[in-house]
Amino acid sequence: MTKNKNVRTPINLSTDQHDSYHIPVLLHETIAGLDIKPGGTYVDATFGGGGHSAALLQQLGKNGRLVAFDQDADAVQNIPDDPRVLFIPQNFRHLKRFLRLHDIHEVDGVLADLGVSSHQFDEAERGFSIRFNADMDMRMDRRQPVTAFDILQTYTELQLHKLFEKYGEVTNARTLARTIVEVRGQVSLKTIDAFKNALRPVVKGNPNKYFAQVFQALRIEVNQELEALKELLEQAKEVVKPGGRIAVITFHSLEDRLVKQFFRDGSFEEKEENPFVQHTTEKVFRLITRKPVTAGAEELKNNSRSRSAKLRVAERV
Repeated sequence: MTKNKNVRTPINLSTDQHDSYHIPVLLHETIAGLDIKPGGTYVDATFGGGGHSAALLQQLGKNGRLVAFDQDADAVQNIPDDPRVLFIPQNFRHLKRFLRLHDIHEVDGVLADLGVSSHQFDEAERGFSIRFNADMDMRMDRRQPVTAFDILQTYTELQLHKLFEKYGEVTNARTLARTIVEVRGQVSLKTIDAFKNALRPVVKGNPNKYFAQVFQALRIEVNQELEALKELLEQAKEVVKPGGRIAVITFHSLEDRLVKQFFRDGSFEEKEENPFVQHTTEKVFRLITRKPVTAGAEELKNNSRSRSAKLRVAERV
């Protein structure tokens, strides 16, 4: 990554508020990758605990602007008292629409950290963690109607099979799906403990790892995470000005693959592998990171959740 000549303030983020809500991963690498212009307009598409936003604001001047998106109502408590910040309580898939509503037609950069926040994992009633007993919820935006329980109750065996196989890489996804369909008419799967107890006979390997994969698959489906990511990237292509940058932190291979392909090709369409066909697609992005940036030893020591984080940065041409 190129060194940012405009950065004048060392990043200093050690407040209890951010540490308790969510420790921002790959913080310095992300801020450096955005190559922040002090008077620019930037979007933090996943505000959360505000850690990345706080670091970004340190690099902005008085005329700079930060637009922060977050669909989780709990994130509101972290909004800083700063006139440069515009907070939009919506999913980032509505990026372009809400920027236009606020008369913002182009931005200098977009940041997205796609990980579930520590706060969401640690709040038992949210249903994200296998550590607690709560309703099978998993909604990041609690205004939406569909919960993990709804999916377990209504999806067909084939739908569940594909869901666990694709999003969770569950080795016995077919057996798991068939078992859910068999037991859901006999016992309630509404709570985490009830779900885990009902499915315990088909668990393969380490139960914690197994259910973590199952929960990941359900969470991705509940929140339509991959569809939202695609929409964000497509819209970022339109709103990021030439020379502006987009930085995306992913936490599993499906997300990373989408970001890699989009930064490389500017679309999600698979190119035909035909040596006699010449592709003349217009270049949309210039890769700043040829390979994904991962956490160093010190960050891994201080934040185990950074282990699977991958940062990719691209510049709009």
